[in-house]
Amino acid sequence: MALLLNIETATTNCSVSLSKDGETFALKEDNDKGYSHAERLHVYIKALFEDNNIETSQLDGIAISKGPGSYTGLRIGVSAAKGLCYALDKPLISVSTLEALAHQVSITDGVIVSMLDARRMEVYAAVYDANYNEVRSIEAEILDEHAFETFLEEGKVYFVGNGVEKTKTIITHPNAVFVDGKLPSAREMGALADVKYKKSDTEDVAYFEPYYLKDFVALKPKAK
Repeated sequence: MALLLNIETATTNCSVSLSKDGETFALKEDNDKGYSHAERLHVYIKALFEDNNIETSQLDGIAISKGPGSYTGLRIGVSAAKGLCYALDKPLISVSTLEALAHQVSITDGVIVSMLDARRMEVYAAVYDANYNEVRSIEAEILDEHAFETFLEEGKVYFVGNGVEKTKTIITHPNAVFVDGKLPSAREMGALADVKYKKSDTEDVAYFEPYYLKDFVALKPKAK
């Protein structure tokens, strides 16, 4: 019965959960548009343990949402997870951000396009079938009227994530279904992390890096 702490900081949603044998039983999160992860993440983790009367030493492992996503958000989450792994001598487990996000949608046919907003008209996206098997790996994709056309011609395509808002202004195919208001959450991480824990599919704490997909680009501040 593995007890895992799950950390999700790939977007504006600062999210942590506790799961036991793949079942999430405690969750604390807040979607602050100001990216307040640096101030809130450790506070949320502490509160999660206190509220559930659990000691950190009882953990069997720590799972981190590995990306893609916000460069700063991912760095904060990974740094926190690594610090806890070192301090507690626990294994580090990485979970695909887009795979976990896809599990917020339940379908019987068609595919799920799990997507996160990137710069301008770009999204980071992966495609999953009704059983959450990856049918197209993660790519950085420029949105236009032909985006995901092959999948749309074959059947229903369910778009989920914070890339949906700009996608729905471009893709008008009748097979497109837009699932609004969804962000990656630690709620869905527990089941995925538990599978990897049982396989001893863990990361090297010293060398693990988030999956950024693209290099970080610093933007110049706007002139006042």
